[in-house]
Amino acid sequence: MFNRVCIIVLDGVGIGELPDAADFGDTGAHTLGNIHKLHPLHLPNLYAMGLGNIENSRLPSVSAPNASHGRMAQLTRAKDTTSGHWEMMGLIMNPPFKTFEKFPETMLRDWLNRANLPHQKWLGNHPASGTAIIDQLGAEHMQTGAPIVYTSADSVFQIAAHEEIIPLPDLYKLCETARELLVGDLFVGRVIARPFVGELGAFSRTKNRRDYAIPPVGDTLLDILEARGMSTLGIGKIDDIFCNRGVTHTNHTTNNADSIRATIDALESDQTNALIFTNLIDFDMHYGHRNDPKGFAAALESFDAALPQITAALRPHDLLIITSDHGCDPTTPSTDHSREYVPLLMYGAGTKPRNLGTRATFADIAATIYSGFGLGEFPTGKTICC
Repeated sequence: MFNRVCIIVLDGVGIGELPDAADFGDTGAHTLGNIHKLHPLHLPNLYAMGLGNIENSRLPSVSAPNASHGRMAQLTRAKDTTSGHWEMMGLIMNPPFKTFEKFPETMLRDWLNRANLPHQKWLGNHPASGTAIIDQLGAEHMQTGAPIVYTSADSVFQIAAHEEIIPLPDLYKLCETARELLVGDLFVGRVIARPFVGELGAFSRTKNRRDYAIPPVGDTLLDILEARGMSTLGIGKIDDIFCNRGVTHTNHTTNNADSIRATIDALESDQTNALIFTNLIDFDMHYGHRNDPKGFAAALESFDAALPQITAALRPHDLLIITSDHGCDPTTPSTDHSREYVPLLMYGAGTKPRNLGTRATFADIAATIYSGFGLGEFPTGKTICC
């Protein structure tokens, strides 16, 4: 039986292409392996847990891992943050969110009319890197006041605007209006405000990003735990991903260092949260999407260095799960997420280290936690241990 479970999601840390990766344009993707090839990864604590012993990891293995180790396939036909986290909590989407090369002009006109703001034109409306598109269209945006719209291979509708041209309240209103429209046949996972500042040649995005996710389309493990009066803590963007559903406490940290510290503090705290659910965003946001394998490698090594503090804060019946939600290979030409297996490491709570092989769905995490709390058999996924 578990006392507490701590899940740490290394956002964007994939471990090799899924069999259907070609359908997503991700043939050859292997976030960890391709980074290691360019910048050999020094991850002694993760290797000791068995990260390199996972099938096709392309990383150094050890003779006797101290944690259970394997990889998971995503059953939802997607590669976005939202569906990845939802599946971990037992919600498998069928059909998945919609993706677009461009959004219908009728929808965009309706969007601007409903927002009732002075901007009746838009710029962009195509897949793009967030930093690249503000460099390309930032000057025209500042001259015309038209918001910049873009998407990616993921189910997102992103709106970039200079904070001096479209003030934050107006940008957020544009996002709220888009969120109301992007349902039904336009079922988009997230609307994202992407404010920036600066001048031509020196634009930079600010920390005033805001995500507008759609609520989970069914019950998740978080909902079930809350209904049973159990406490859950979301660290990082977990509250956004689940629209605060089932998250009884939140600490909305915005970078890896603060999120790791918040996780350690929560584990050391006298307050008992049945589930501590942490998202570490920097791998994906700062390095994966910006095709920066060197920075990605450094971030992985920083997490590895903090891992002994995390494990030292565990109590005898606590379970630590380290995993990911999708890939985001920084070595490929694409700046999008990549359709990959994700690593799975399970440590503590009296578990005996073993090879977990390849799990058919991320929902095995939800099934394991549900069973480990003595609640019985979960409706999706298969229990891994305990």
